Amino acid sequence: MICITGDTHRDFGRIFDFCRKNGTQKDDILIILGDAGINFYLDKRDLVLKLALAELPIMLFCIHGNHEERPYKVGGYEEMQWHGGRVYVQPEFPNLIFANDGEIYDLGGKSVLVIGGAYSVDKNYRIRSHLPWFETEQPDSSIKKYTETQLEKHGWRVDTVLSHTAPLKFEPSWAFLPTIKQSMVDKSTEKWLDSIEERLSYDQWYFGHYHINEHSGFVTVLYDEIEEFG
Repeated sequence: MICITGDTHRDFGRIFDFCRKNGTQKDDILIILGDAGINFYLDKRDLVLKLALAELPIMLFCIHGNHEERPYKVGGYEEMQWHGGRVYVQPEFPNLIFANDGEIYDLGGKSVLVIGGAYSVDKNYRIRSHLPWFETEQPDSSIKKYTETQLEKHGWRVDTVLSHTAPLKFEPSWAFLPTIKQSMVDKSTEKWLDSIEERLSYDQWYFGHYHINEHSGFVTVLYDEIEEFG
């Protein structure tokens, strides 16, 4: 079984409920579309969360969001091959799997491109409040180049795209926070995703980030719903 959901922000209550109600097993997979928040505080609080999540009878496949550090910056992670692409895993928590941006995985017989990251509209608040904020939140030039190189190798064709934020043309503007001036928001990642979307042949695009659930043809944005992948 492969399922998919949106941001959890360290609150995994619905995941535990889902596993209990559906009798999941360790080889089942739940995709989280960014902001899992597992590597957020970078201290013992993260360890306590990981110990709890290690008890889940399911694998969590986490896309990079903007409320977490990239695993290769955290320490203790090993790079390995998983479903045809590179991932990051801590050996003591083998069911917590973190995607590498730009990889194309084989999930359920589908070719799946992963592109994480986004700009944090709460960046200034977090900095003022001495809460974690990560310079690595958005894909940098090397990630963008790697992603485009991977797509060249695959003839710019995949079945599914998993991202954290949306291509600019897919942004659900009606869900924007009214207190945020959009002119102050860095849209560089969304604009780059637009350029990817225009060249790419694909069947389905999933993203999180906007804290809504909406299905519109081949585009799906998820928050707290959990659905079957594909």
